[in-house]
Amino acid sequence: MYMQSYHLKNLIKMCALCAVLIGSKAGALTTDKDQPIEIEADNAELDSKKLITIYEGNVVVTQGSIRMTGDRMTVHYTKNNELDTVVLVGKPATYRQLPDKSQEYDESEALQMEFYKSKNLIVLINNAKVKQKDVRFSGERIEYDTEHSKIKARGGLVTIGDGAAPEEGATSPPKGRVKIIIKPPGKKVQQ
Repeated sequence: MYMQSYHLKNLIKMCALCAVLIGSKAGALTTDKDQPIEIEADNAELDSKKLITIYEGNVVVTQGSIRMTGDRMTVHYTKNNELDTVVLVGKPATYRQLPDKSQEYDESEALQMEFYKSKNLIVLINNAKVKQKDVRFSGERIEYDTEHSKIKARGGLVTIGDGAAPEEGATSPPKGRVKIIIKPPGKKVQQ
């Protein structure tokens, strides 16, 4: 019984953290935190000595408008049973959430997503992409400081403007550089 309540308590903390961490500047749906959390996976393993829980195989986490998917999710806890770090990997791992007063989901994907509670930091690694309204980030590494609403992109393409999808034929910058395209409203950007 203790293991079940310990496990459930930490799952709730993990999902609440993900909801808080990945929300956009516009703010996540305020009702998401009040919704039940559902986690599905082919396998789940709790190791109370190592202070980790591992979910493998078609991992799906939902809570209200939040939906996270991946192949493997590892949740690390501190010695005080507090949530420390969540690592979600997939081909790709995905995240989406509907902000308040919006009809459009914020979406992220990467081969690996890391959530660091103590640092208020989300790191998307390898083929990372973030879409928030008319802003698109893509690169090898995207860091999101949730406390200060700051995004850092490394080695990628940022598109801002109407529709914001990169134009066909848009090229990524040379490795290690960031390229930004700002589209005028209603205009197509020529490369």
